[in-house]
Amino acid sequence: MRFLLTIVFSFAIILTQGQSPAHKWVDSVYHSLSKEERIAQLMVVRLSELDTKSGKVTYYDQKVLDWINKYNIGGVLIFQGNPDKQAEMINQIIKAAKTPVMFSIDGEWGLAQRMPDSIMALPKPMMLGAMRDSSLMYGYGKLVAEQCKRLNIHMNYAPVIDVNNNPDNPVINDRSFGEDKNKVAAFGIQYMRGMQDNGVMACAKHFPGHGDVSVDSHLDLPIINKSLSQLKQLELFPFEQLFRAGVASVMVAHLFIPSIDATPNTPTSVSSKAIEQLLQKDLHYEGLVITDGLEMQGVQKFFPKGKAAAAALIAGNDILCLPGEVPDAMDAIKTAIKEKKLHWHDIEKKCKKVLMAKYNYVLSGNNEITNNNLVYNLNRGIAEMRTLVAQQAITLIAKTNNDFFPLSIGRKVAYVGIGINNDNEFAKLFRSKFNAEIFYLDLSGNSLQKINILLEELKRFDQVVVGIHNTKRTPAGNFGIGKDVVSFYNSLQAQNKVMGFLFGNAYAAKNWCNAQNFAVAYEDDSIVQQVAMEMLLGTSPFKGVLPVTVCKQFSYGFGITSSVDKKKVMP
Repeated sequence: MRFLLTIVFSFAIILTQGQSPAHKWVDSVYHSLSKEERIAQLMVVRLSELDTKSGKVTYYDQKVLDWINKYNIGGVLIFQGNPDKQAEMINQIIKAAKTPVMFSIDGEWGLAQRMPDSIMALPKPMMLGAMRDSSLMYGYGKLVAEQCKRLNIHMNYAPVIDVNNNPDNPVINDRSFGEDKNKVAAFGIQYMRGMQDNGVMACAKHFPGHGDVSVDSHLDLPIINKSLSQLKQLELFPFEQLFRAGVASVMVAHLFIPSIDATPNTPTSVSSKAIEQLLQKDLHYEGLVITDGLEMQGVQKFFPKGKAAAAALIAGNDILCLPGEVPDAMDAIKTAIKEKKLHWHDIEKKCKKVLMAKYNYVLSGNNEITNNNLVYNLNRGIAEMRTLVAQQAITLIAKTNNDFFPLSIGRKVAYVGIGINNDNEFAKLFRSKFNAEIFYLDLSGNSLQKINILLEELKRFDQVVVGIHNTKRTPAGNFGIGKDVVSFYNSLQAQNKVMGFLFGNAYAAKNWCNAQNFAVAYEDDSIVQQVAMEMLLGTSPFKGVLPVTVCKQFSYGFGITSSVDKKKVMP
């Protein structure tokens, strides 16, 4: 017996000696964990939450610390909050954790997505998709990685590689690079590489494709009635491309797709047919598989109080994103193991995958965060990137009157700001560059009398430029654009030479498909407005193309290019 034990022990030493440093570390940490801790390593819990009505942020740092101490939770997801406060909480968690914690964030357009009060946002994917090629995307990903590393964030739930082929999509929409699968894949790959080459794990989402829905999975379970063949032709294409390119993780959406799994009320996020069969076996994906937030009603509606966590692991997920109350999730998972729906060897495999990801992305960047120049550092390079993207993306979709290309000096010019009631950057530039008169209109509703008076006033001007501002990001309620605003623009161009700029979602241009002169600027901030003015002055050319089809006249890939006429450029 002693001889047999000696042989076994010697064999174990030989195996260990042959292991890489990474596998040695993973095995060492794994064997230091209790069974309950091995389960807990698969959970990612939220650090804060925003009350959208009051705008108040609630921090859960003490609750998270309690779970870290009791269960040894594996991951923490950064949400809303002040960067200094976030740094303080992250430092506390690092000190308290027995096993290094992986910090993640949903930062599709950088950390400003969660900390907008302190950090300037990068352009959203729709605007990025208006660029003709992906040449800026690697630098974009690198910039996001630098932000993440400054705040000790190891993983970013980006890029979104859903193909948005449904204009009424309430949840993806401008979070997608557009409706073309090739562009979505190409832009997603460069974004992913920019992050992963610079030490931050990327996450392709939302598998198997969330672009063709009209229901928000945060609120209910969307249904996609497409055949598997159709999905492979379109929705799955970008995922396959990113898998081949080496994306380290993928997030599974809460969708009901009968062609994948017809089991009633079974979201893809808890379907073994979607994950084990389609994702892992058919598409050969071996990286980390993460659920979309298990607090969302797309799954909670049918798998409440911890049941979603157990069902997600049984289906093949490795990481449980926002499993809710940890004790409930832990109890449900233990029950599933007891009932032999889930096995300890499954937990071992998943736990070791998580630990390997930590070896690759956490160990080298898990130091205490210093607050010196934190906000400055997090904003570094953002304005420059916003400018570069705007110069490539702003899209001219209608050109009839050459007077606007460029807009000449010496004429009577008026600027109508729709959706503003005082001067923004664009209005200020019109005052300074053209000595223009400025007029305002509400975005959602105006009296017929007010519109008729304004139309009469504008007859005095040679050229009128209209800016549409502060529109809503999503299509509900026509992006917040009132019918009277649509008719005002149409009436105005019947009597004046008019140039329109839409500083918002490209789909909103459907209201002006018969516009004579029109450009889509996608986003509404001072930098985009400054670049739009440069294009109007002729000092910068229009280069962008539509990332989505707006209407018959304005289809995907359409964009009129312009050249700089040095003779007409204002000094």
